[in-house]
Parts: sequence; structure tokens; C-alpha cells
Amino acid sequence: MLNLANLRTLLSRVLAPPSLHTVALFTPEGELVCYASDPSKTKDHVRVLVGLSTETWQETREQHVGRVDSELGHLLVLPIESPKKEDDDEPLMLLALNSEASVPWEQLEAKQKKASPAQPQAPPTSDTFLTTSSPAKPPARPDPYALVAPQLKELRETLLNLLGSSHPSLTEIAKYYFLHPSKQLRPLLVLLFSQATNGLGSGWYLKQWAAECEGAGGRAEELDWPLTRADVLNDWNPSMPDHTASFQASFSLRSPRAPHKPPLPPPFPPALHAPTVAAPLALLPTQVRLAQIVEMIHVASLLHDDVIDKSPLRRGAASAPAAFGNKLSVLAGDFLLGRTSAALSRLGENEVVELIASVIANLVEGEILQLKSVHADELGLAGLSPNVGQENWNIYLQKTYLKTASLMAKGARAAVVLGGCKEGEVWKEVAYAYGRNLGIAFQLVDDILDYEAGDATLGKPGGADLQLGLATGPALFAWEEHPELGPLIKRKFGQPGDVELARDLVRRSSGVERTRDLARAHADKAREVLAVLPDSDAKVALEVLTERVVKRTS
Repeated sequence: MLNLANLRTLLSRVLAPPSLHTVALFTPEGELVCYASDPSKTKDHVRVLVGLSTETWQETREQHVGRVDSELGHLLVLPIESPKKEDDDEPLMLLALNSEASVPWEQLEAKQKKASPAQPQAPPTSDTFLTTSSPAKPPARPDPYALVAPQLKELRETLLNLLGSSHPSLTEIAKYYFLHPSKQLRPLLVLLFSQATNGLGSGWYLKQWAAECEGAGGRAEELDWPLTRADVLNDWNPSMPDHTASFQASFSLRSPRAPHKPPLPPPFPPALHAPTVAAPLALLPTQVRLAQIVEMIHVASLLHDDVIDKSPLRRGAASAPAAFGNKLSVLAGDFLLGRTSAALSRLGENEVVELIASVIANLVEGEILQLKSVHADELGLAGLSPNVGQENWNIYLQKTYLKTASLMAKGARAAVVLGGCKEGEVWKEVAYAYGRNLGIAFQLVDDILDYEAGDATLGKPGGADLQLGLATGPALFAWEEHPELGPLIKRKFGQPGDVELARDLVRRSSGVERTRDLARAHADKAREVLAVLPDSDAKVALEVLTERVVKRTS
């Protein structure tokens, strides 16, 4: 049992997790017993929770100290010695860490001075601080998806308009993965970083003007207009006029159309620009289109990956190769990349075109690295080193960046560029660093889930990495503890029983937890780089995202 004299020491110790800054201990009746706070953290408001269900306590009582993870925070339940009552009748003391209800720090401090730790007094009936009536609550941290929910919904619906083809079967398969539920993490990053940085770049005023001025090329309807004639772009389409739909006659020379004269932008002395996040949070049509582009590239990579990996499931349904065959799946992926290239050309920023084009190259390079690790002998390439070593880790993390993090990092950076960020301004560097770290954390957790989650949870086959002969983070860490994993990895888990033995060795090692720690380190770094940005709901949503990526279970 805990003694009241030891409570303050205990409270100070539990402040170690970085997300916690203040703790307070109460009886179920709302009597304050003790509090502690990290002196380096802000004390504007202390967040506390009064009351915890009996059911929760019953689940933890045998250990005498129970920790409960909830949406309100990390809660600790403690029994406290009481000389006046039998053990079975001891009052429960509730330790609340960063929960929802809040009170000013001074009020809590004053309450502590009035209460005796050994003989806590019941609060007066007029005291609203610890009563169960509605205390003043600080604004909840914005949910990343809720903050841009309307834009994500519209983005998904209008994206389908970019996928039409003169071949109905190609249109059907191109839209196939978009019609199934998905995380939409990549477009989410583009939208949130756009909101968090719009107004900061020295070229923001020009981007805002282009989004509002007819003929400047930045309005939503103008992004759908082709740069050249429709009959030249489409080459053949039954819905076009006969001179392009038919190949029965030779193609005649046509007169060029009159050149477009864009309007002149308004003068704006750069020296007067003060970096301030746009209020209310703003999104430009070009940034919304970019969000669609990154999702289309992601889906194109899924179509190609599912062919290479022979995956039967994707997003909880039959994969495209299983439903349509390999050839159509590959062609649909190529078709999506073609459509993204056309859409990308309309955004009007060379750096953005360069960034997104390099992502497509990165996806191919990452796939080659993966093939190299699995089929090195067949391809005549050097595969994994026979020892776990740093070289194998470098290959694994490089592949993780190329196949997953590159699109997130460069997509976020491109969004900031479209918001007017110029060379030498830090905002696009923040976006890239955040996206790179978050993307690696996301994939590391994905590799963990391949060991922990089932098909129904993942929406794709569990244990697929081992079946493909891939040694991901958990296996590489486990290899350090169980050298017998080395031969299995070397032969790509190719013999009967290899996959089952490898899973067992990983589960008996600290591989999963060490991989989660590595993911957490990348997520923490992603959160850290956000400190450069001014405060906004979008910035907080990006911070929340770093926590969710590590804690996700699907």
C-alpha cells in the first residue's frame, strides 16, 4: 500500500513521460490530496479529472496500482492507507494526468494550502472547483481529420472526375481503390500543412491573388482547363468531334488559338510582408488539387505493388489484380500517373513539378531496393549482408523512405511552396522534415502491425512481409537477440516452417517494442520541428497526428 507521505515523490516520478506536465490526486468525492508539476512546463491551466468508474478499478485492484489509457489521458488508480477503515473499505484515490476538465493553477495551489494531506477536508458546497457540475473546459485539441473533413470529402468526390477514360474498363479499375475506405493520410498532410503555413511565405499575396483573379490560373475551375486543345491532348476519344474521333482521314492543319494574356499581379513591396498564418485558416485550389495528385500517385503505387506482391486483399476487399487481373492493374496504375502528370502541370510551380516527379522515381527506386533484398541472386545483385549490422538497417530505412515517406515529405513541402514559400524561407524545410519523419514512423508501425494485427484489422493479409521474404524492423531487431533468425532471413523464409519460426522468434524478442520505440523517436522529431511554426489549429492537428501514427492499430 502507498503511504500519504510518499505521494508527492510518486507524483513527481510519473511526470517523466514527455506528454505529461501536471498531476493531481483526489478522492472519489473530489477532495484534493496532493499535486505536482514539471517546473519547465506551462502552468496556465492544470487539467484534472474527478471520478473513475468502479469497473475500471476492479480490473486493476489486484495489482494495487492500476494504469488506464483513455481518450482523456493516462489515469492511475491508487488505494491509500486509512487508519480509520478496514482495508476493504479504503477510499480510492484518483490520479489524473492531463485530462479534459481544467482549472487555473492558482486556484489549485490555494486549494492545496487549505487541505491537510493527512486529514483532507471536504470542499464547501459552494466550491465549484471539484464538484461534478460542468467545470470550465479548455478547447479540445482539434482532430486532424475533423479540421478538414469537408475538404477531404469534396476532394474525394471531385477526384473521380479526373479518372474518366474512353475505355470504360480502364475507368472502372482506375476508380476501384478510391471507392473503398482509406486513411487519406497523404492528402490530409497536404491540407493541414497548407493551413498551417498559408500566409507565412513572402509570395503568399501572389498565390492568394491568383486564386481569386479570373485568368490568373489559380482558381478551381481554371485548374481543369487544358493548356492545349482538347483534341490534341486526347488524341482519340469518341466524345470528341469527328476530326479527332476518326482516323479515316488525314489530320488537317488547324489555325492556332489566340494567346492567353494573364492579368498583371498587384504591386506589393516584399519588405512589408510579415509572416502571419492566414485567418481564418485558408486553402488554395492549387493545394486541394495537389492533395488529389498525391493520393492518385499513392493509389497508382498500390496497384503496381499488389501485382508485384501478388496480394489478394487491399482495403478489406479483393485487390485490383485479384478482381481485374495483373495486366489491367498495371495499365490502370500507369493511367493514374499520366493523369497526375497532366494535373501537376497546371499548378504553375516548377519546384512542385520537380518534387512530385521525383516521388515517382523514388517509388520505383524503393521497389528495386525491396526486390534486391528478396531476389538478389536472381537479379545478379548484392543482397542483404549475412550479419544484421548497420548496412541492413540502412537498406531497410532507405527503402522505407523511398516507398512511403518520400511522398509524404515532398507532398507536404510542395503544399508549402504552393502557398508562396520562397527559397531561403524555413517553412518548406519544416514541412519536408515533418513529412519525412512522420512517414518513416508510419511505415515502422505498419511493419509492427504485420506481426500484431489480423487480415480484418489491416484490410490486407497479416504476416505478408514474411511471406514475401522481407525482413522488416521487428525481424532485424529480433535477429540481434536470436542469431538463428539469420539463416531464415538469408533464405527469405523460403523453407516450410520458416515463416512460423520467424514469427515466434520475433514475438519472443523485444523486436516489436524496439521498432515501436524507433517509430516513436521519428514521430517525436516530427513534432519537434513544428515548434518553428506559429500557433494555429492546423499546427496542433499536425502534433496530434504524430501521436496517432504511433498508437494506431490498423
